[in-house]
Order: sequence, then structure tokens, then C-alpha cells
Amino acid sequence: MELTEAMRTTGTCRRYLSDPVPDEVFKAAFDVARFGPQGGNRQPVRWIVVRDAARKQALADLYLPMWDAYFAGITGGTVAVGALPKTVQDADYFARHLAEVPAIVVVCAALDGLHPTDHELGRLSVVGGASIYPTVQNLCLSLRDQGVATAVTTLLCHEEPAIRELLGIPDDYITAAHIAVGYPEKSFPRKLTRDPVEQIVAAETFSQPMFDSAALSPAL
Repeated sequence: MELTEAMRTTGTCRRYLSDPVPDEVFKAAFDVARFGPQGGNRQPVRWIVVRDAARKQALADLYLPMWDAYFAGITGGTVAVGALPKTVQDADYFARHLAEVPAIVVVCAALDGLHPTDHELGRLSVVGGASIYPTVQNLCLSLRDQGVATAVTTLLCHEEPAIRELLGIPDDYITAAHIAVGYPEKSFPRKLTRDPVEQIVAAETFSQPMFDSAALSPAL
């Protein structure tokens, strides 16, 4: 499909058909994903495709308590997500049916392939992800091109020791995300809702809009 259309419609899918995703679809997607930009071309990302029912259930059992705590914060008002009620309801459904998703892709990364330049700034270090998440997005876009939906979650990273043992992940690799993969229960969205360009792009300094805010385009 046309790249711009794929980028505008690769959202988070939380309801899937039970149909399995063929190996050839995965292979084509991983073949494209590996070309994502990464520091020094170190290629730190490794993938584990989990389709075994017992392993998926084990991952779901680890995920649900994490989600329940987060969901309680949302409903109790202590966690602000800015989400519409339906989005939260769909996320709750996703959490309670994670084991039924056709595949869960565990994203791993070699520690020696990451070069975080921000770990001494006294705040959350995020730079190492620059060698991981562009590749993850490539995977999601390639799967979308083949009519396959995805949902990227990071809640399970908190349970890395248990997942490391469950999936035999070496100590020199970390978990960076978990991706639900399957054919969508409903059609893909025609467009996603995002803040307009005029609100998110500045020129020269943070507070100077680059585009005319008097002619704000609707969120698309």
C-alpha cells in the first residue's frame, strides 16, 4: 500500500480474529523491519515470536496485574491518559484477552548495541531506544501493508526477569516492547486522531510556532 496511507492508519489494534498469521507474512515484515535506523549500524534488536498457547497465557498472566494497577489509576483519577472512554474500554478488553491474540512478538535488544548518551542527565534515559523503536515501527508498518494489525505495549517490560526465564533470553539482552500481532476483528481506521501540525512544530525556539496557529487544521 502507499506509505503515507500506512503511516496514517497503523494504529493500536486491541481486538483480533483468531486466524493465525503465516510464517511468510512474518518473514516479509522482519525483512523490512531490519532496515530501521540505528546507532552505528549495531543492529541490537532481536525478536521472539510467541505463538504457543501456554507461553502466551504466561505472558498474559504477567501482563494483567500490571494493567489492573494502571487501570485502577485511570478510573481513580490518579493516572491521566487523556484517552476517550472507549479507548480505555478497548485497552481493558485487550488486557483480558491477550492470551487469545494469534502472536505476541517480544522485542529484545543487546545491551552492548545501545549507546545512551543521556544517562547522566539526572532524568529518565531514553536515547538507547533510538536504536530499537524505529525498527519496531518498521515492523508494524510492514505488517499493516500486509493487512495485519499490531499493538505495541511496554507494560510487560517491568516483568523482564520472569520473561527472561520464560523465553530463555540471555542476560546481555533486555526486553524493550511486546507486540500483539494478528488480523483485526474490524477494518483498519481510515485515519487516526492526532494533534494538528500547527500545535506540535516550533521554529528556532520551543515557544515559537513554525506554522500559522490562526489557521489551525483539525486534528487528524
